[in-house]
Amino acid sequence: MKNLDPKYLDTATYLQSTRKPDFNNLLRVLEHSRPDRPTLFEFFLNDGLYRKLAGIEPDKSYTGLDVWKTTIKAYSNAGYDYTTIMSSDFGFSTNRHNALKTISLNEGAVIHDRESFKQYQWPDPDSFDYSRLDTLARELPEGMKFIVWGPGGVLENVIALTGYDTLCYLSVDDPELVQDIFDEVGSRLVRYYEISAPYQSVGALISNDDWGFNTQTMLSIPDMHKYVFPWHKKITDTIHAAGKPAILHSCGQLENVMDDIIDEMKYDAKHSYEDNILPVEQAYDKWGSRIAIFGGIGVDFLCRAAPEEIFKRSCNMLEKASAKGSYALGSGNSIPYYVPGENYLAMISAVR
Repeated sequence: MKNLDPKYLDTATYLQSTRKPDFNNLLRVLEHSRPDRPTLFEFFLNDGLYRKLAGIEPDKSYTGLDVWKTTIKAYSNAGYDYTTIMSSDFGFSTNRHNALKTISLNEGAVIHDRESFKQYQWPDPDSFDYSRLDTLARELPEGMKFIVWGPGGVLENVIALTGYDTLCYLSVDDPELVQDIFDEVGSRLVRYYEISAPYQSVGALISNDDWGFNTQTMLSIPDMHKYVFPWHKKITDTIHAAGKPAILHSCGQLENVMDDIIDEMKYDAKHSYEDNILPVEQAYDKWGSRIAIFGGIGVDFLCRAAPEEIFKRSCNMLEKASAKGSYALGSGNSIPYYVPGENYLAMISAVR
């Protein structure tokens, strides 16, 4: 293994890179085979990194499509074969304060009972504008595709609408109402992916839905089977019907439902791993022959370890997967603002 080259800890190196994106590498990973070269995956970075990797001034104000254009440049310069994007502004309204860095699972709820359920104004996915997928396709470097993600997932949005505690109480007191809420949310998310998947610029789609705490799923496994998984099966069926791979991003302790993720919902890749639950090296050994493993270099590790340690672990993980593939390198979750920039760069430099 080579030593970490200090030049790769400077974003200027990436701005000068001639590395060309090729979405086929990520497709090979999704097909559980070896890509032509080590391949990266990240759900999202943070505004500071986007600006640095795109060569945008730190105080420059930008809005609208310029935000997505910056993301495209950043992902391309960093060495990714795709850019993540929301295909429209579709989403569910709550009273949550989205500017907060941490949010209670009970904060901002708007549905508490049957009456508030009836009064809620459910959004129509068809009423939103998806044209950015065509407009921004012209900004994609040759070989690059979009990976579309959603406005939260089935369980996430239900919890945002009801609050976690209320959802737990309602699951006992009024399971029919709980089913109705899941059906309203799930059917709209299926439609969002149905609209998004056929675009030529879209190479794959992410269903982003956190399901677990550190020790267990947020709902009992029978309730996950009753309320959550059927809608995820419809989401993957919709994505696969368009000939695109389906990626699950979900945090928490999910070992007891991995067979459902792989065999029933038939996700092509699973993203989000935590060292305190199951290190990605062990997850790869356990499931890498059945589902593509994305990311997994723990966010806590990325925050605390030295760049040399991060580089070594990243190289070792790539070496571990070099024989059979089915792995793309990245963090265990995403790159929030508190991850030191040079630590993130130490990780992605391993593919170089």
